[in-house]
Amino acid sequence: MASRHLVWADGSSSRPVSRPNIIFILADDLGYGDLGCYGQKLIRTPNLDNMAAGGMRFTQAYCGTSVCAPSRCSLMTGLHMGHAPIRANRSVPPEGQMPLPPGTFTVPRLLKDAGYDTACIGKWGLGFWGTGGDPNKVGFDHFFGYICQKKAHDYYPDYLWRNGVKVPLDGKTYSHDLLTREALDWIGRPRGNPFFLYLAYTLPHPAYTIPDLGEYSREDWSEQEKIYAAMVTKLDHDVGTLLELLKNKGIHRDTIVFFASDNGPQSSKIFNSTAGLSGGKRGMGEGSLRTPMIVVWPGHVPAGRISDEPWAFWDFLPTCAALAGTRIPADVQVDGVSVLPCLLGGNMPGRKYFYWELHEGPCKQAVRFDHWKALRNKPGHPLSLFDLARDPSEKNNLAAKMPDLAARAEEYMKEARVETPEWPLNGNGMEGSAED
Repeated sequence: MASRHLVWADGSSSRPVSRPNIIFILADDLGYGDLGCYGQKLIRTPNLDNMAAGGMRFTQAYCGTSVCAPSRCSLMTGLHMGHAPIRANRSVPPEGQMPLPPGTFTVPRLLKDAGYDTACIGKWGLGFWGTGGDPNKVGFDHFFGYICQKKAHDYYPDYLWRNGVKVPLDGKTYSHDLLTREALDWIGRPRGNPFFLYLAYTLPHPAYTIPDLGEYSREDWSEQEKIYAAMVTKLDHDVGTLLELLKNKGIHRDTIVFFASDNGPQSSKIFNSTAGLSGGKRGMGEGSLRTPMIVVWPGHVPAGRISDEPWAFWDFLPTCAALAGTRIPADVQVDGVSVLPCLLGGNMPGRKYFYWELHEGPCKQAVRFDHWKALRNKPGHPLSLFDLARDPSEKNNLAAKMPDLAARAEEYMKEARVETPEWPLNGNGMEGSAED
């Protein structure tokens, strides 16, 4: 392992922090309640449960929004949905989704410029080759996987992509296994720099298919429920394999690993995948937006810590800047804050509010400030207001009883967003495929 100079993390305690390797593992459509450490009773996830025991588990972490492409856009750009260039799933020819605009500042660009080796393995969905969202143009040295979200619905594809070149496949190989193999191989390569790996798995997104039901074959469930459970457990197994590789290579103490899901679930209710929270994929409820967030970094992130401090995907970019000891360029806008002080056992930086919107059909909006959450499912409709401290399932609408708080939420919703021709507040918005 190459030597790394020490830097001071902004806002952290007085001890220095080295430039670690950074891995962000993103599951696809995994529910807040689908892991054992978040209360799941039927699906076994021993490796992620052990990861939580060895690190920090956040009970109020949030994704970028409640569907794939815009949520990932937020993660990569540090922008919430009021400023993000992508606010819905929107397919464009010849393959892929609406691309990031040319020159968009991203996490891989930040880290590559700071001397990191960078890779994206898995599902991209933020632009085809040659566009502004080309993975190799936004800062990734290496890419392997699906450039297009819709193609990622097929777990037995005829091809994947490696750095702009089609990799032909036989249509009989489970793609998740190829993604894991590529990730393990890339981590294992000799290098003189720290690395950043964005491992964007496709499990457990539909289509529901898996080579082996394993321990769930004997359950008295529907076939889809058995497959879903097996997909989650396979995801868990391969996260465990990756963490074991870090230990075997002796770099686990030099590596911070994040695990989260891109949005709320689609799964059967028998699993209680939202852990009793309202909503699911494409909604604005807590079950739509909360993500199971686990962070581990032995010797730095306190083991066994459970935090109810809220943070969101758009905090990842400034957190990476703090980890890498670099600065975000002065002309780059970000909405997030570095959560590194909290990860190291200190306080979470304060903020005015969290903001979300989604443009698939009429625009949906939500804002959280302190423990208050307001949402509106259609422009012009009255908003709903909830006290998350007492009512995390959002059953008791307090907007009429607390007009001052409702008015403040209205102001925050106006303040948080920038109107653009692509993402108007009024009108029908951008229609997205229900399968994305």
